[in-house]
Amino acid sequence: MSIIKTPLLFIGSKGEKHLYALYDSGANLSCIHPDVLEGLEVPVSLGRTRLVGTASEGHYIEVNERVSLDFYMDDILLSDEFLVIPGLSEEAIIGSATMQKWRIKLDFEQDKAIVDPKVAKMQLV
Repeated sequence: MSIIKTPLLFIGSKGEKHLYALYDSGANLSCIHPDVLEGLEVPVSLGRTRLVGTASEGHYIEVNERVSLDFYMDDILLSDEFLVIPGLSEEAIIGSATMQKWRIKLDFEQDKAIVDPKVAKMQLV
């Protein structure tokens, strides 16, 4: 099994940072480690604590915050919501909902994530 992890430029209301993002088709939501948010974005409360399941059977993590961030892939500006996960093993995880939203495809033969350039032309219909 191949792992695809690339540096991406993340942009928030307080600044920007290059972070290594893991593409995880097994995670339905995108996540970010709270330590990387300093100088990037201010987390927003979810209102209610949410329990997020992990790969370990019966193990859940309490999530209380989220952030909205822009990020660049191949010079294409994308954006999404990231759950702030304490103890996350990666700086950021791009989950399947984000991949589907922006039509990101994973090429395991070339070990890279590919975004369709047509998504750069956002439209309100």
